[in-house]
Amino acid sequence: RPVMVSPRGMLDPWALAHSGWKKRIVGAWFENRNLEDADCLHALNASEAQSMRSYGLKNPIAIIPNATDLPDIDKREQREGSKTLLFLGRLHPKKGLPQLVKAWAAACRRNAELARDWRLQIAGWDDGGHADTIEKLVSELGLSSSVSLTGPTHGSEKDAVLRSADAFILPSFSEGLPMSVLEAWAYRLPVLMTAECNLPVGFEMGAALEVTTDPDELAESLAIALMRDDLTAIGEAGRSLVEDRFSWPQVATQHLEVYEWLLSGRDPPACVQSLEPASPKQ
Repeated sequence: RPVMVSPRGMLDPWALAHSGWKKRIVGAWFENRNLEDADCLHALNASEAQSMRSYGLKNPIAIIPNATDLPDIDKREQREGSKTLLFLGRLHPKKGLPQLVKAWAAACRRNAELARDWRLQIAGWDDGGHADTIEKLVSELGLSSSVSLTGPTHGSEKDAVLRSADAFILPSFSEGLPMSVLEAWAYRLPVLMTAECNLPVGFEMGAALEVTTDPDELAESLAIALMRDDLTAIGEAGRSLVEDRFSWPQVATQHLEVYEWLLSGRDPPACVQSLEPASPKQ
């Protein structure tokens, strides 16, 4: 039977380097063979496809993004008073959260208006005790009044958190294609993210502002970005982007086209790239 493997960002350079010796052992033991024998690989974007080629894989690659639901939420208006910058995801070293906390402290020192009007909420589940590192840093920097760790959120609680936020941030070192950004856009939130989130279309379409993982540079970006008067428009651009490119009808159609090709052996669909003409094994 045809097989398609979806690495979900695990062949990106940062991911390969993290616990790298363990991954090299597993790769030599069985995982490299699984990847090489796949009839098709699934990449979330062109950057991930390039990581697969850099790893040495020559299989056909289907480039299909993630998708998300579109909640019923009215156009947001900028509010006066206390606002929330939200991080929502797993608490893991690759997400850049210690760097974010340090940057937040510096940004609040630089910009009294930001310190008065904005709060940082870090929501998500703890992966390997990383929450303790973040909580300790918040305490050491005296940020307990402006930074909160609110734990994992799911279902209606997650919906409420996204509806109550005013902007979203993901200062990540490495991503495949982050669901959290797509969800934030679906809720009409302006997004601050790194280039490593692999969503350059967000910058191109005016749906996101680029930040880095360097605490000093990130602090400067926060102090400027959160004071912009066009945050609502940035969030609206994100919603339009999800409607056009990242909703389930578009993404599901692409997956079905790939499955039909794998089963039939006919010409591959437009989302599939190959190093040379090839048909899936039957």
